[in-house]
Amino acid sequence: MRPLALLLLTALLAGCREEPAEAPPPVEMTQDALSYYCQMNIADHGGPKGQIHLDGLPQPLFFAQVRDLVAFLKSPERDAPVIAVYVSDMGAAPSWSEPGADNWIDAHQAHFVTGAGVAGGMGAPEIVPFASRADAEAFAIRYGGEILPLDAIPDEAAIGPVDLDAVLEEPS
Repeated sequence: MRPLALLLLTALLAGCREEPAEAPPPVEMTQDALSYYCQMNIADHGGPKGQIHLDGLPQPLFFAQVRDLVAFLKSPERDAPVIAVYVSDMGAAPSWSEPGADNWIDAHQAHFVTGAGVAGGMGAPEIVPFASRADAEAFAIRYGGEILPLDAIPDEAAIGPVDLDAVLEEPS
C-alpha cells in the first residue's frame, strides 16, 4: 500500500507545480505610459524605449531609455520574475524624437549598439536596439559603437555614474 500512496503523492505534487507564465505581447506606448525610475511620461522624450513584463503584474514597467531597462535587468532587486522584455526597433522608428508606439521587438532577439555616444530620452548615453543587424551596422557606422546581444551588454554600459556634461549627439 505504501508504494501506491507514494506514487499518488508524487503525482499530486507534480500537478501543483506552477508553470512559468506565458509571455504577454508588448503593450502599445500611450501618453499615459510613465517611466519606471523617474515617473515621467516616456512619450515626451526621444530615443528608444523599453518595457518589461513581470510575472503577476497586469501592466508592464516602461522605461524612458533602454539603458535604464538594461540596468533594471542587471539588478538583483526585482519583485517578480521577468517574463517578457521588449524594446523599440529604431530601424522602424519614424525618427529619434518619435521612436514609435508599437514597433516593439523581443529584446532577446534585438541587436544593440552600445558606446555610440548618443543621448537617450533622459540625456544619458543610450543603448540603441534594432531588429535588423544591417540597421544596427548602419547606425554604428554613422555614430560609432559596438553591436551586441542583450546578454552581452557590459554592466558599465548601463550601470554607474553618468557624466551629463559630456557632449552626446542626438541622432537625426
